[in-house]
Amino acid sequence: MMDFLPFTFAYPWVLFLLLIVPVLIYLQIRKKSRTGRLIYSVDMPYSQMPKSFRLKTKWLPDVFFYIAIIGVIISLARPQGGFLADPNSGEGIDIIISLDVSSSMLAKDLQPDRLKAAKDIAVKFVKGRPNDRIGLIIFAGESYTLCPLTLDHDMFVKQLKIAEPGFLEDGTAIGDGLGLAVARIKDSQNPSKVIVLLTDGVSTRNTITPEAAADEAAKNQVTVYTIGVGTMGTALMPISKYANNVYDYAQVEVNIDEDVLRMIASKTHGKYFRATDNESLEEIFSDIDKMEKAKIEDVKIVAKPDVYAKFLCVSLFAYLVYIVLNFTWYKKAE
Repeated sequence: MMDFLPFTFAYPWVLFLLLIVPVLIYLQIRKKSRTGRLIYSVDMPYSQMPKSFRLKTKWLPDVFFYIAIIGVIISLARPQGGFLADPNSGEGIDIIISLDVSSSMLAKDLQPDRLKAAKDIAVKFVKGRPNDRIGLIIFAGESYTLCPLTLDHDMFVKQLKIAEPGFLEDGTAIGDGLGLAVARIKDSQNPSKVIVLLTDGVSTRNTITPEAAADEAAKNQVTVYTIGVGTMGTALMPISKYANNVYDYAQVEVNIDEDVLRMIASKTHGKYFRATDNESLEEIFSDIDKMEKAKIEDVKIVAKPDVYAKFLCVSLFAYLVYIVLNFTWYKKAE
């Protein structure tokens, strides 16, 4: 079921031109009142003389003329109309995925690499939770909001696909990735607020420390599930980059800041997971999928197309009627 929304206008200030219409009507009435009259003698007062239908409705062409003007003005304001879906309510939670996109996420210990494996599993996770509002934060040496909390999961997936190393300055700022996620979710009215933070490294640079970000999450009753991605031992990792995102790879020891990730999970009543392969990462998201749910409501906006052409058609039709009436049936009505 769809509810029709009123028109919105791309250029609402143009609607002030509608004030011209009453001014034109006033000037026209004033002009007619000053028009000279022919005085002649009759036995019956003019006001009592029978009038034809044409004389009684001599104002009709002017009505169509002003409809034409109004239609043009509304068209210039670029009206946009559409529908909104009914509020999509159900059992769900608010989730922000905070995803590490540093160059080390291209390591080959998960297939085809850590980042691609995390993306694929995240997409399955999101599609399996249609009633959850989900957002996306990415971080490397800095953090960035790619997708705010939304029920439009198609938009989320599109934004997730463009998250790649090189989008942000390289590095691992776990505190910034968590801090920005907390800032984006803390004002949610949903009683169940969750952050899934996924990284493969050691926190090397932060505007906000992981400890301070965890404290802020706990203060705002945000549960944080942390995931350390990487096999035990060594992994084939990118060590240098050439043009067109071509990397040299070498076997490098895997170092994950597990103590920090455990601390974050502990402070926020969450849980720390270690994903050493694709299967374990999928199982982790499956576990998170079983979390507590709370009722939320949201509205998904459907595109609102321009509808100025409809008003132009009405305006054109009204003007054509004005011309036909004014130069045929009402030509001698004055």
